[in-house]
This record gives sequence, C-alpha cells and structure tokens, in this order.
Amino acid sequence: MGLRVTHCPVNLAGVGWTNVQALRKRGVDARLVVFNTQPFRPDQADWDLKRPRKGLLRQQLVQWRAFSKLLPQTDIFHFYFGLTLVPKSVQFPILRATRRKSLFHFLGADIREHPKDQLMYGLQADARDVGSFAALQFIPYDAEVLPPGIDLTAYDLVPAVERERVRIVHAPSNKEKKGTEHVIEACKQLPVDLDVVHGVRNEEALERYKQADIVVDQVLRDWHGVFSIEGMALGKPVVTSLDEDAVRQTEEAFGVKVPIVRTTKDDLVDVLRPLVESFEERRRLGEAGRAYVEEVHDIERMTDRLLDLYGRL
Repeated sequence: MGLRVTHCPVNLAGVGWTNVQALRKRGVDARLVVFNTQPFRPDQADWDLKRPRKGLLRQQLVQWRAFSKLLPQTDIFHFYFGLTLVPKSVQFPILRATRRKSLFHFLGADIREHPKDQLMYGLQADARDVGSFAALQFIPYDAEVLPPGIDLTAYDLVPAVERERVRIVHAPSNKEKKGTEHVIEACKQLPVDLDVVHGVRNEEALERYKQADIVVDQVLRDWHGVFSIEGMALGKPVVTSLDEDAVRQTEEAFGVKVPIVRTTKDDLVDVLRPLVESFEERRRLGEAGRAYVEEVHDIERMTDRLLDLYGRL
C-alpha cells in the first residue's frame, strides 16, 4: 500500500491544495480536508466539512465524524496553521496509539502573533516545518524550512513592457498587516498607477498581476508571501520588507541570490523610484526573479523536500 496523507484543516493562500496536487502526481494518496473552503478558492478541497460557524458542540460533532473516517485511511496527518481536526489534547494521543505520524506546517500569523510559550504544542507532532528562515525566530524549537511551492506551468513569463506610466500591483490579504496605507501614500508621490487587488477570486487576481510592471508585497513584516512568489514567477520585479539574516540564510541554503528589492515603510518611495525610472532594471529583476522561483519555489523541488521529510517521520 502506498503512502496515504491527509492535509487539513485549512487551505490558507492555497498552500495545502497546491501541495496535495503535487503529491498526487508523485503517486501519493493525498487529500485536502478543510473545515470550510475559502471564499476566493471555493473549489480547492477534496472534502469541505462545512463546519458550522458557531456552536462548539455542533463543530466538534462534525470534526469527530471526519476524524473517525479519516483515521483508518491515513498514515500521516499534515496539519496547517497550528490547527488539528480534533482538540490537541486528544488528537495526538490517538495518533500515537494508532501509530500515525503527524507534522505541523506553520504559515505565518499562527506563530508570529503568539508568544513562544503558547507554541509548545508544536512538539506534540513528529515534525514541524516553516516556509522561510525568517519564521524560525518565532518558534521555540527547531523546524524544517520548506519554501512554498507553486506550479510554474500555470505562470507564463510575462515580458517586461516599456511604457510611459508604470503600473504597480499590491495584493494584501490584510491591509493593516501588509501596510497598505504606506503603499498607497508612496505611490501618490510617484508617477505610477496603483492597483490594490483585494477581495477577488484568485483567477481574477492573477490576471491583474500580469498587467503590472512592479509588485509591492508588504512593508511591515520579516518575509514575503505567496504573492511575491507569484509575481516573480510572472517575471515581475518584487519589492517587499525582508529580514537581512533570513536573506543570507536563504542564499546559503539554496545557492542562489534572492533578487527581491528590500524596503520598509519609511524608504519605499526612494526604493521604488529607480525601478519606476528604469525599464532595464525592471526587466533584469523580473528575469532574475523567475530564475529564483524556478530554483527555490518550483512545486517539483518543494515536493522532493516534502517527501524527504515524510520519509524521516
């Protein structure tokens, strides 16, 4: 019998769905089970539990029914965002008793916005992974660094276009946390058109990314998100806030220079201006970004790393 893996119970930024699709292509019996699908990714789940939004008892009934069905069908439970199918106090004793393996796949806010002493539950799983070296500073234990993967066949390189008025795209999942107000203010000081993509389906968002000349991810955090990866895959220069030590660790680990332009909310205008003024620099960074994604974030490379981790559980 082949490896059977259940990814659950959320699909933030489409990470779980992307991983499951890639594993299936490698012959793994993988499935994504979610409490509820995301509004902008309604079809990205194998089983939407449609868990009630309110009512603890009703929620638990739905979750326990799902877990009892999934347990005999699963060798590894791949949990996202610090969440489990049933309460952690019973989730892991049951998994250990039935010799099932598990891992926590942390995505960002699940660790960044909590004190470290509240994250000790992570040690109950057999392994832990994060998407960047920057994330390691937020957890009180070691974890594997598995950069998010994307299917590059869905992202054709869009050649840079020389035009009189540059287009900038910014796609915040949370405007306050991504520093959207600072992005808007900076763009008012430059001869650019800004497209803030928010609250639309992923397919529409991607089409709007393609029309841009520069991608601005966020200006308040320590690392970039999937939006930056998608921008680089399309051949767009990316500007975002980055932790300097994490950049160095990433370059050492993967043997490739991170081509993202670093910025903060305070110097965003000065950082953007050279890109706005230089078509050649936008083209150079766009090509470097695509090459970087092919090396670090290609779904095939990510799947190799994930299967290696599974094999060590």
